[in-house]
Amino acid sequence: MIGLALFDTAIGRCGIAWAEHAIAGVQLPEVDERETRSRLARRFTEVQDATPAAHAQRAIDAIIALLRGEPVDLAPITLDLSGVPAFNQRVYQVTRTIPPGCTLTYGDIASRLGSAGSARAIGQALGRNPVPIIVPCHRVLAAGGKLGGFSAHGGGSTKQRMLAIECGNGPLFR
Repeated sequence: MIGLALFDTAIGRCGIAWAEHAIAGVQLPEVDERETRSRLARRFTEVQDATPAAHAQRAIDAIIALLRGEPVDLAPITLDLSGVPAFNQRVYQVTRTIPPGCTLTYGDIASRLGSAGSARAIGQALGRNPVPIIVPCHRVLAAGGKLGGFSAHGGGSTKQRMLAIECGNGPLFR
């Protein structure tokens, strides 16, 4: 069974799905609560609304704090990435090393993976990120520090808002 719960953050109502010992999915806010729940539930066949397990509650608390602007490290959160392609998992590992308030480009991640020229594939992997915020895809920018795409509701404006929260509304730095 996969548990599902919604929770309030500074950017809206998010969702989280968890397995027995790990987080399986996070959903950034959609147009409304029903759509947030629906988008998360479509990714799991046996999802059930539940009171968050202890590890899920710790993840929720950390996400809320991060989106309040607190310098929280989400790297210790255990993820269940079963079914995620190996290349995507490698991209997510590198992305999880980007500290709050910092950014990398798609090309930077390609270099760290030893896969020069794979920036487009990295963008596609991040667009399929099942655990945004925990895998901080919002911290990945296009070449030249341009905002680039963002698959969450609100697109680039949501990405910009999340980065502004982490940076204390100051300039982004790499």
